[in-house]
Amino acid sequence: MPAVQERPVLQRAGKREWLGLAVLMLAVLLVAVDNTVLSFAVPSLSRALAPTGTELLWIIDIYALILAGLLVPMGSLGDRFGRRKLLMIGTAGFGLVSVAAAFAPSAGALIGARALLGFFGAMLMPATLSIIRNMFVVPGQRRIAIAVWAAGFSGGAALGPIVGGTLLEHFWWGSVFLLAVPVLIPLLVFGPKLLPESRDPKPGKVDPVSILLVMATMFPLVYGIKSISTHGLDAYALVPMAAGLLFGVAFVRRQLSRSEPMLDVRLFRNPVFTGSISANLLSVFAQVGFILFLSQHLQLVLGQTPREAGLMMLPGLMLTVVAGLAVVRVVRRVRPAYAVAAGLTFSAIGYTVVLMTGHDESPLGLVIAFMILGIGVGSAETISNDLILGSVPPAKAGAASAISETAYEVGAVLGTAVLGSILTAGYRNGIVLPDGMDPAAASAASETLGGAVEAAKALPGPQSADLLASAQAAFDSGVVATSLIGIALMVAAAVGALFMLRRVAADQDAASDGDAAPSAAPESALAASGTALDDAPAETAAVSKGAGSVELQTERAEQDACSPRR
Repeated sequence: MPAVQERPVLQRAGKREWLGLAVLMLAVLLVAVDNTVLSFAVPSLSRALAPTGTELLWIIDIYALILAGLLVPMGSLGDRFGRRKLLMIGTAGFGLVSVAAAFAPSAGALIGARALLGFFGAMLMPATLSIIRNMFVVPGQRRIAIAVWAAGFSGGAALGPIVGGTLLEHFWWGSVFLLAVPVLIPLLVFGPKLLPESRDPKPGKVDPVSILLVMATMFPLVYGIKSISTHGLDAYALVPMAAGLLFGVAFVRRQLSRSEPMLDVRLFRNPVFTGSISANLLSVFAQVGFILFLSQHLQLVLGQTPREAGLMMLPGLMLTVVAGLAVVRVVRRVRPAYAVAAGLTFSAIGYTVVLMTGHDESPLGLVIAFMILGIGVGSAETISNDLILGSVPPAKAGAASAISETAYEVGAVLGTAVLGSILTAGYRNGIVLPDGMDPAAASAASETLGGAVEAAKALPGPQSADLLASAQAAFDSGVVATSLIGIALMVAAAVGALFMLRRVAADQDAASDGDAAPSAAPESALAASGTALDDAPAETAAVSKGAGSVELQTERAEQDACSPRR
């Protein structure tokens, strides 16, 4: 076995790179605020636009659905044409469409605007992570940058409810979308000056067929999940879900047959990569589903204002930030498998607290549950994203970032669709309407809790009180089912993380910022798992075990790229 030659020390990031990271956080805040603030606008939006229950779910979901379907194509386009260029285009488009969404005259128009926001948002998110991957090549610095990136999501989630809640107390529901404008301007001004342009020197070809297959997979699957809440588990749900799975199989087969696939599905042969993606997806599933329920419960059941509800959620969202930053030091001494599994276990405990306190008149139990959940999501998200990015060289950062972001957005879609559909089904089955209601008001009241609150205003005192009590009880009837699903998924994810990430050792070298690479390559975790390394592309070689394991092969690829080609 030839001796490993001494390799140059990786260049540490300086002041310019850290200022560039601050600029990138504006894009992250832009998307995160838009995700969270809409949940708090649901009650006033329901009163103004009178959407049906299905339309309301589409208003929430269409953004993440389009985003999830286009993240991989946009990540590939960024690798090909330039990540900074794509980021600037996405930023400008996102800001303009946000203004249009603020003045949408109907539920249908708002769904269309949210779809366009998803289109431009898909340009933003892979670009942010891939630019970070190229600015911060030293493993220890990269991990801190990713923790800041994850904290930006949580910070945006915290900022959205508070600022949005304040706006909703003084202005109409559309004002929440205008939050994008003050973030847009500094990003467009400083981004070109501080962010480096980067691209893949050998990009694959644009594959329109694969793009269509991704969308054909995502749309029917989510539509089928939504249909369960309306029609039950019948042909309306099963047929589109089966169609989505068939398109998904066709997409995978196409990627395997191409020499330059849009998405290298062979990455999933690596148990560390797959385990990290799964932890990423399920953490977001838990958080988004919880926020959907909690925001409506605080406002429509407990009668809090949007600003008060936002402040109630602030401790949990801030703990997500703190946990994401704190876990960077933890994994210097603790295996990533234990850190990720512990985070997912915290999420399971959070849902257990909801199961026990969800029907209480006091919000204290739910606030504590959300704080516990925040600790779990913050720690699991940071480490899983670092494991994903650490397995590829900078040239392929767009593809890896897109996969990571796709998992994030699919988790958001499923969190809203699955848990939202369960809540909607429980609400429709449990509500009792007073006799003599106007048919239109009765229809609105039977669709959503917001519709019932609005319909109750037009009823006499006793009937109004009966309708509100029935609607609130019906809404909370879904708490048991959603909590049990959340607990089961988080426990299963924790066990999976322990098993799939078990070969990654604690990163002892990160204590010195990871400048020094190990002198020899330990045995590959992928080879140890029985997967042939010869079948995997060089840049997706598996995470190996030993100190500094995640970064070892990445450093080699980076340094090989700097060496003259023979």
